[in-house]
Amino acid sequence: MVVAGVLLTAGVVAVPVVASGAVAACSVSYAVTGQWNAGFQGAVSFTNNKDAALESWTLTFDFGGGQRVTQGWGGTWKQSGSTVTVTNTGWNGAVAPGAAVSTGFLASWSGANPAPTAFKVNGETCATAPGTPTPTPTSTPTPAPTPTATVPPSDSWNPPAELVRPLNEVWNHVESTYPDLYGFKNYGWDQIIANKGRVNYCVRWDSDTPVTAATRDRIHAAVKKQYAKWTGSLVENGAGYNRWPYTDVRVDIVGWAVKDRSTLQWSDDSVDVYTGILDSGGAPQCAPPCGRFFHQDGDYSRCPGGEPAHYDQSLWLTKGFQGGAGGDWGQRVGQEYFVNALDQENIHIYLHEVGHTFGLDDFYDWTPTGVSRFIMNAGSATEITPFDQWMLRDFWRHLKSRYGY
Repeated sequence: MVVAGVLLTAGVVAVPVVASGAVAACSVSYAVTGQWNAGFQGAVSFTNNKDAALESWTLTFDFGGGQRVTQGWGGTWKQSGSTVTVTNTGWNGAVAPGAAVSTGFLASWSGANPAPTAFKVNGETCATAPGTPTPTPTSTPTPAPTPTATVPPSDSWNPPAELVRPLNEVWNHVESTYPDLYGFKNYGWDQIIANKGRVNYCVRWDSDTPVTAATRDRIHAAVKKQYAKWTGSLVENGAGYNRWPYTDVRVDIVGWAVKDRSTLQWSDDSVDVYTGILDSGGAPQCAPPCGRFFHQDGDYSRCPGGEPAHYDQSLWLTKGFQGGAGGDWGQRVGQEYFVNALDQENIHIYLHEVGHTFGLDDFYDWTPTGVSRFIMNAGSATEITPFDQWMLRDFWRHLKSRYGY
């Protein structure tokens, strides 16, 4: 077992660009929310400072260190040279006065990772918030910082009228089906709240197929992007919906488990590596003393790396496995399927299983009134739909009181 870590931290970076006394049409906040070897995850949000609402928007900025965007969400991302352009999606184009829009991305970097400059929205220069320099990686294990919680001032529940009935049907079905619905304490919600806005993953590589460092990093990037599709559903106009306390949930991959260390064709210490630790079925797993599933009391004193090295969920990639499985322990999908889907916008079987981690149900023998195509209805959709998003929000609505919201 190799025990090591990498610093993943967040910094809000900006340089004021508006003359004294002037009011910019927009203001921007930029943050590096995670950084590793040759990649990083960033978040960009802007606020409409105008008196009139925006009907649509295009955000542009320039990278100065050769960074290249590889994936993005919360908008359509393009890059030409050093200039990055983000345009709104169909659901977040309208921005009221004083409202904010949050987007995120994954990118590569080499040598240095300076903050971008020249932020503009619809061609107008934005003001930027003062902050601290972008972090650089280190091989020293360091506890992750606590993300800032953004709690709306009041409760919200305003689903589209056509979804009110099917949402009520779903919740009534869940309540009547699961006797310990409210007593269960290890939903994805519990894990994120316990970690103050983050979740740690272990990858269980249940396969003899070799893994290069490049493939490892692509798997990490895919997990971060796909998971953010669910947690992003809990953010509206730059704030957590219905008192959801985090505008960004950070995903860290802290370990890999294999039967044979030679399967992993890298020598760096960016993640912990566990070998020869097998479950009852002979599949590799990360050290149980580090797993939340085994220690829901939060006691990781026997974990070699302590609390920073603990994992909340496992991504169990099994050679030859068909379909998927998911629960509070994580998600299981075919190794070949997941690797072959790394370049897809939606890894839909994995997304379906993450829904189960948050407590969302299957729909094998019934469908709610008026809806039939959504990702939790397996095989009917390949992406998270508005109905999936509202089911997630409804689950939070019924559980949030346990966390004091």
